Amino acid sequence: MKRYCLLLLFLPFSGLNAVAPQPPAVYVSAVKRVTDIMVSDVTSPVAAARYYAYTTLAAYEVFSALEPTAYPSVAKSLTRNLVLDLPNVRVQNPDAYSVLALWKTAAALLPSGRLLQPAIDSLSLKLAAPGVQMVDAGVRQIVAWAMQDGFLQLNNLVRYTPKRGPGFWQPTGPAFMAPVEPHWRTLRPMILDSANQFVPLPPVAFDMGSGTPFFDLVQEVYSIVLAKDPEQVAIANFWDCNPYHISQIGHVEFGTKKISPGGHWIGITGIACIKEKMPMGKTVLAHALVAVALHDAFMACWDEKYRSHRVRPETVINAHLDRSWRPLLQTPPFPEYVSGHSVASTTAAVLLTRIFGNEFAFADDTETEFGLPVRKFPSFEKAAEEASLSRLYGGIHFRDAIDQGIWQGNQVGDHVCAKLQGHFEILVSGRFRKGRD
Repeated sequence: MKRYCLLLLFLPFSGLNAVAPQPPAVYVSAVKRVTDIMVSDVTSPVAAARYYAYTTLAAYEVFSALEPTAYPSVAKSLTRNLVLDLPNVRVQNPDAYSVLALWKTAAALLPSGRLLQPAIDSLSLKLAAPGVQMVDAGVRQIVAWAMQDGFLQLNNLVRYTPKRGPGFWQPTGPAFMAPVEPHWRTLRPMILDSANQFVPLPPVAFDMGSGTPFFDLVQEVYSIVLAKDPEQVAIANFWDCNPYHISQIGHVEFGTKKISPGGHWIGITGIACIKEKMPMGKTVLAHALVAVALHDAFMACWDEKYRSHRVRPETVINAHLDRSWRPLLQTPPFPEYVSGHSVASTTAAVLLTRIFGNEFAFADDTETEFGLPVRKFPSFEKAAEEASLSRLYGGIHFRDAIDQGIWQGNQVGDHVCAKLQGHFEILVSGRFRKGRD
């Protein structure tokens, strides 16, 4: 898919007078450029979700401004109502202007967003000046709104100190990194009322006594990793999505850059849009809805992580069972409960099922560029279930963190679908196939 998308990226924009909508691959490959910059920047899972939300929202709001009857604004339905003041212009084809808005917003927000400037300049030259000016107005307003969400204040908040005690999170090797974004829950949500709107059950209490519920959770992780079941190993590696992966040889450390969990599900969104041959407007809208939901899913998850502060399996197993044991996957640098993969994957699957149906089979090639084979799924729900269990197979999560993460993801997903019901109806209108709900 990657080579196909890159080939198509600029070809449709050479014929801007064409009436037919551009193929979804054009927008999917434009989003992929943004993803590639995030991978290069080693963007954290939570920050990546934030960037996807603002960039895809800008792309959709520009499309909405150009086609307001068919595609009403999403910004007006956000928790903190955003009303954009955009000049009233008309262009023959709004597709390229959405891509321009996506890239310009990414250029303004991402640390290495300047790398998009050559593509922005090239595309701008092909577009009508009034449309470009409208894009600039929309991007300025959305970027200004993004700067007010609390992100810029995070570094001024009290520095996180790990709690003392055997049941609390501690940094793990090889890099013993500081915890990622302990105050992320203080940001402004997109659709949720607050980060703690859907609080999961408390984690199983720490107690390493033989036969206790927590001891059984630890023993399960320990045994699964030692067994090295080939299929479970393949699943764990496929869904790793660890931007922080560090390999150590002697005293030398090597970093491997990978896609984020949210980036993986944005990739799946693109795969589905291409398979369905969705028109550009619906493709842009689908990405915006999934991205906004992922933003809030990570806020909800991080709220719980830094409420429970729970220890990771690696720390417990090394201290109580086996000092030489190591998880299959590298332990992420933040508390264990709940599983971020479970929350984000379930949230995305709820939205994608609402858009494409509960029997939408697809081949996921998102990880092929990282040397992993394609995996096929009969539905988004099954993909999310596998993504959730991958954290158990990888030795970095206990089962209750996965189960409660799935619960929280379902709550966030259902809430987003309810709040933005009218926009989901736009996506599914005229697109039902036999066997779908």
